[in-house]
Amino acid sequence: MTGSRGPATFALLTLLVPFAGLAAAECGAIAEVAPEGMTIAEAAAMPVSDDAPVAHCLVRGRIAERIGSDGNSYAISFELRLPDDWAGRFAHQFNGGNDGAVVPAFGRLNVQPDGDSALARGFAVVSSDAGHDGSAHPEAGLAGGNIFGLEFEARRDYGYGAVAKLHPAAVALTEAYYEAPIRYTYGFGSSNGGRHALIAASRMAESFDGLIAGYPGYRLPRAAIQHAWDVQTFRSVGDSLAEAFSRDELDIVAMQILRACDGLDGLDDALIFDIDACQTAFDPASLTCASGESGDCLPEPKVAALVRVFGGPRNSAGEQLYSEWDWDAGIASAGWRSWKLESPVPAWDHRPIIAVMGAGSLAQVFTTPPTPLAGDPASLEAFLMAFDFDADAPKVDATSADFPESAMQVMSPPDADSPSLEALEAAGSKLVVFHGVSDPVFSFRDTVDWYDALLENNPDAAGFTRLYAVPGMPHGPGGVAPDRFDILSELVGWVEQDRAPGAVVATVRGGNEAAPETLRGATRKLCPWPAVARYSGEDPSTAESFSCSTAE
Repeated sequence: MTGSRGPATFALLTLLVPFAGLAAAECGAIAEVAPEGMTIAEAAAMPVSDDAPVAHCLVRGRIAERIGSDGNSYAISFELRLPDDWAGRFAHQFNGGNDGAVVPAFGRLNVQPDGDSALARGFAVVSSDAGHDGSAHPEAGLAGGNIFGLEFEARRDYGYGAVAKLHPAAVALTEAYYEAPIRYTYGFGSSNGGRHALIAASRMAESFDGLIAGYPGYRLPRAAIQHAWDVQTFRSVGDSLAEAFSRDELDIVAMQILRACDGLDGLDDALIFDIDACQTAFDPASLTCASGESGDCLPEPKVAALVRVFGGPRNSAGEQLYSEWDWDAGIASAGWRSWKLESPVPAWDHRPIIAVMGAGSLAQVFTTPPTPLAGDPASLEAFLMAFDFDADAPKVDATSADFPESAMQVMSPPDADSPSLEALEAAGSKLVVFHGVSDPVFSFRDTVDWYDALLENNPDAAGFTRLYAVPGMPHGPGGVAPDRFDILSELVGWVEQDRAPGAVVATVRGGNEAAPETLRGATRKLCPWPAVARYSGEDPSTAESFSCSTAE
């Protein structure tokens, strides 16, 4: 643990005296204090800008440079931003997707209020490419971004090794630059970055005072099996994925879900807070058109396809291969459609993300042995169409001489199936998880099942963890959802002032054209799971009119 002083002492220090360390003019000399094995490629004093509202030292470099077993060059490339007025805090920014690029180390979470970032708050922030360059193989076309998975060490670095290697080096460089110890260390990210956060909670508990895991793909290889399940199912009712379900048809599904569930929390407002009750109240059969009927209904084969998708992938013995999914009105969001059915990307022939990037990851990163793929959209979709849930699904757990750890071992927390987080508890660290109920990529229900298992295995986990459900939100902000909330302040207050978070106030963005006008700018409470925000006041535009309760 890095928080060696009491919360009150540190709060006073941050109010009165910023950490002084090296002056900005000495930023260019930072290589002189770099730890062994680190190459500094660039160091420059950066002025205030639109992207970074604080002056800071920008450092770019590499660690763990090597030649891989495939003969290619690898390294963990990173970016570290060190504010002139340092608050004594350090943040490891975990990035998303296949990684493979150094995302600017501003320390942004996309649900935070606009313009907010850890760097703006005086955090030192590090970001990396997780050990591989996603642009290194242009000859591989759309499969180039995940071709690193054919080399085991690169696969393992992507899974957990890069964070474990970079974190202590970046911490050492930060403390050397400021000539002062880091007071509090944080890590946060969403999607694949949320997965990194949950892995850090299990593998590196003593390295972090606080972690945020946004919509975490903590069982990434199993979630990728769902891609094949979806593609095969959707193609059974459409000549193409885009034609399987029109936008109007998904609007019908969302409308019927709202009819059954919207009022369960006490208010009809296009937001379903009582998620569990909705799964009982909504009957998918109600979507089916009767003989000769048309309008607000779907043909029976399409209803059956949705039920199959939401039931999650299974093998021929009926064994669950990933997770079930919750019905929610966010199925009509642009984000849900882009991931599952149709993207706006011409180079992908408008195929969805799961059929392009997801296919390459399942083939080349998440199965053993990996399957090299041609990088054109048709070949990627064809791989998913040919995926065998009996013969191919077990490959996420397989090992070989060249791949001594399975994809699940590399990509998931070691205690994913039976979490207890006892090391995190012993370290005194805090963990906050949030997840959109309408996430089309990583099942919200899978995260709930993980959290329920955590509390069952370790009832004390309620004292150092929180889970928040975000109704209507797909894979990140979007849809009709209260998708703006300051989760970073909640974590900092918990870590540094022992202020355990309760309800988090979230806002439906004023510019959200997907939301009804009456809902734009409204605030709601996100309650700690399993509590539900229920309408108990007179003003539907304000969070103060809602209260958190665990039972109706």
